[in-house]
Amino acid sequence: MASPARGEVLTLFRSLLRTARQFPDYNIREYTKRRTIDGFRYNKDLSDLSKVAAAFSDGRAQLEVAKRQAVVYSLYASKVKSVMELNQVLAERLCEYLDSDSADAVMLVV
Repeated sequence: MASPARGEVLTLFRSLLRTARQFPDYNIREYTKRRTIDGFRYNKDLSDLSKVAAAFSDGRAQLEVAKRQAVVYSLYASKVKSVMELNQVLAERLCEYLDSDSADAVMLVV
């Protein structure tokens, strides 16, 4: 296999990150994202064309696995959000509430 072009590598990277966003579970989503970034950083200095081609091929295989797993995880997704997601939702709602110019908002802060 010929060495992939820079654009193909960037497309693979973006596809892996997009696929990571499809996981409903926070922990799996963040793990997939972190694993993608770490893998590309680890292989960024490869100079041997055969190793570059092998790493690219492995990345494409990982993308296919991640896509399948995202579908499986979405079929069995928990109805309850994780603590991390709940904290984010609560923080967003609190900010909206505080921006509402309500007298109750002042009472909440005090």
